[in-house]
Amino acid sequence: MKIYKISAVFLMISCLLSAQSKSTDWPVLKTYDQAHIQKIKMPIGGIGTGTISLTGRGSLEDWEIMNRPAKGFNPTIENRGPVKEKGPFFAIYVEDGEGQKETRLLEGPPDESTYEGPWGATSNQHGLPRFGKASFKTAYPFGQVFLSDDDLPVEVVVEAYNPLIPGNVDDSSIPITILNYKVKNISDKEITISIAGSIQNFIGFDGTRGQTIKNMNTIRESQGVKGIHYTTEGVDSQSEQWGTMSFVSLNDGETSYRTSWQEMKSRWDKKRLDFWDDFSNDGILEKRENKNANAPIGSIAVKNILKPGEEKNFRFLISWHFPNRQTWDKPGFQKLIKTTVGNYYTTKYSDSWDVISKTLPRLKELETETQTFVSALIESDFPSEVKESALFNLAHLRTQLAFRIKSGHLLGWEGLFDTYGSCFGSCTHVWNYEQSTAFMFGELAKTMRDVEFGYATDDEGLMSFRVYLPLEEGQKWGKAAADGQMGSIMKFYRDWQLSGDDAFLKAHWPKVKKALEFCWIPGGWDADKNGVMEGSQHNTMDVEYFGPNPQMGFWYLGALKASAEMANYLGEKKFAKTCLNLFEEGSKWMDENLFNGEYYEHHIQPPMSEDNVAESLIGAADVKNAIDFTSPDFQLGKGVLVDQLVGQVFSHIVGLGYLANKENIKKTLESIMKYNYVENMVSHANFHRSYALGDESALLMAAYPGERPEKPFPYFTEVMTGFEYTAAVGMLQEGLTDDGLLCIRNIRDRYDGKKRSPFNEAEAGHHYARSMMAWAGILAITEFQYSAVEKSMTFTSKPGTYFWSNGFSYGTISVGNKVAELKVLSGELELEHFTLTGVGTQKIKGKTIKSGELINIKI
Repeated sequence: MKIYKISAVFLMISCLLSAQSKSTDWPVLKTYDQAHIQKIKMPIGGIGTGTISLTGRGSLEDWEIMNRPAKGFNPTIENRGPVKEKGPFFAIYVEDGEGQKETRLLEGPPDESTYEGPWGATSNQHGLPRFGKASFKTAYPFGQVFLSDDDLPVEVVVEAYNPLIPGNVDDSSIPITILNYKVKNISDKEITISIAGSIQNFIGFDGTRGQTIKNMNTIRESQGVKGIHYTTEGVDSQSEQWGTMSFVSLNDGETSYRTSWQEMKSRWDKKRLDFWDDFSNDGILEKRENKNANAPIGSIAVKNILKPGEEKNFRFLISWHFPNRQTWDKPGFQKLIKTTVGNYYTTKYSDSWDVISKTLPRLKELETETQTFVSALIESDFPSEVKESALFNLAHLRTQLAFRIKSGHLLGWEGLFDTYGSCFGSCTHVWNYEQSTAFMFGELAKTMRDVEFGYATDDEGLMSFRVYLPLEEGQKWGKAAADGQMGSIMKFYRDWQLSGDDAFLKAHWPKVKKALEFCWIPGGWDADKNGVMEGSQHNTMDVEYFGPNPQMGFWYLGALKASAEMANYLGEKKFAKTCLNLFEEGSKWMDENLFNGEYYEHHIQPPMSEDNVAESLIGAADVKNAIDFTSPDFQLGKGVLVDQLVGQVFSHIVGLGYLANKENIKKTLESIMKYNYVENMVSHANFHRSYALGDESALLMAAYPGERPEKPFPYFTEVMTGFEYTAAVGMLQEGLTDDGLLCIRNIRDRYDGKKRSPFNEAEAGHHYARSMMAWAGILAITEFQYSAVEKSMTFTSKPGTYFWSNGFSYGTISVGNKVAELKVLSGELELEHFTLTGVGTQKIKGKTIKSGELINIKI
């Protein structure tokens, strides 16, 4: 037996880190009892790095760190059959001083739905003893699992997080999982405990692709920190699955290691039995040899003594570094172009141990800054459902949904299937909806605009609504989406306003202008140039709408208004006037022709001939031949579309005001609530995908109080959260607060931990990008607008304390009677004009408010 004794330097650093980790309690927004934890999987990883998930039971599952989705992957390489799930786990050894010993997984009870299978239970480590009681508390990105058991003298809190700081992209993009195991002796006797963690070296295999070849684990020490470094000598260094991992302990106490488990000499795998017997004997791990293992398991155990009533925190870090991200790999799409585009995060670190080395000295700082952000948001006077939906949906940015290639550009799938991305290409008509990136990480949002206008838009103004990789091949999709292209113009305007970056505007304006002018090409969306979209309009319903309709119409009006603002700023008065004239003409026409007294409807106008439709305006190459151009199927018609006002919602977000008659807008939202709202889905007939069921309440994609096409657009009976948020935010913007909050609350009630994970709102795949529209709930409640161009901020005059962020800085504001106390918590804020809505505006003389500063403003 070999126990690695701790050096004096290591002991000093470990004691310091242990003391630091005993900070104030983490903020909590939501608590889930044991009946509502089984579906919880909270992603713990940086933006663009991949992630590991903390379950509501306390286990680490879904190891999605090798450039691709890997739902359900709990690395178990050398066992036979899926039933023998033996993935990574942590366990505790407890000895009470009187010879009584217990060893348990540091997890709560498994999901009962995993009890049955052809070979028995199917959950990870299903047969090992664990704690009998568990609950989960969270305020993303902090997750805490509370474990207890009537037969054990300890209570344990499993804590996990990854830094998340608005405006600070690099510190929010660290490939690391930070784990705490807070163990409290609840007995009146001194006890001995040991915490052990075991992780297999699965480099080379991402859960679906590749294989492990000659992997090895080594004990490594630097900066006084010792742990296990995972490498490979056999996996191709150019493959996506090649890289490094590290697992370290930051704890004082008697520490022992295994770099491999017992060699298996028969088909009956007894490695786990050997580990359990060894650890359960005295809490110390004996060394094992397994020279033939291609995927050796590494384990760390830390043994310590707890006095009666004493609590100690045991901290572990898991880091990773996989540099060889390749292009989109969805079968049938970008199959002819294969190249390595890399990962931006891996340019910041040489390997996974370098991640540890660079992050370790800043652990306390990163935790404190993350706590500051989360506390500022959840202590604000927002309704709880708004805080929850905005904060928890940030988890999507930290999954394999979004990634940064080596150049630093952020790209994303629409969603994630279990083992591959869902719908490639940073699809514009999906990413149009999400507001989290721009208002949390403005620099990342700008890289997405650079992709859209710098790489995806051709010289004629056609923006490929899916972008190929490498970016130099970005235009090869060659199809335009009406909503995607118009929304991208509005996003560009938003990101210019938030950043105040005139160089950004001037560099991309020629293509932004061309993208709008593309509406006016022969056979185009507004070929007769009257401010109304009438042509073949491919859109986010994955069909072409023919004829004027509100969804595309309001996107177009918003793009016209945004373009007029940018053109005026750049001195292009003639183009600005053209845009404004078209806006006014189109807005009037929609009110007079599409508004039916209750809502805006779609007037189907078939083109009669495919010759009247530009090929680039048909969304997929194989669709054109299937369209009956004299009487097309899959239209909206006279239905009440749930997101018909998405362009209007966006217009309010960016301060462009009303795009049509104010009364008509409000009436439309009332009609959506009247016709689309279903109190109990058990009575609803849905003929496509089901995202709401049984006694759940939801907003339908479309309702037909009158005439319905025989074959409406494919999703009309469905429910999807991104669209529900869009309608709900519109309601909040128009003062229909109770209805808006009810719709948001219904969504979050469906993602309750029992039926679905609170961190995984789905549409076409897990972690669907559109659901990040939820952030706009915060914007609507606060009426927040910021322009770095004009150096102005607008805020609600309703008394209260609120959180704000503009993508580059964030803080809080306390609003009273004609007064406001504005504080910057991170970044800098340039401010010359401050407005309380309905009260007035105060001029501020060229004030730059730095982090930590506070100013009082009287109107």
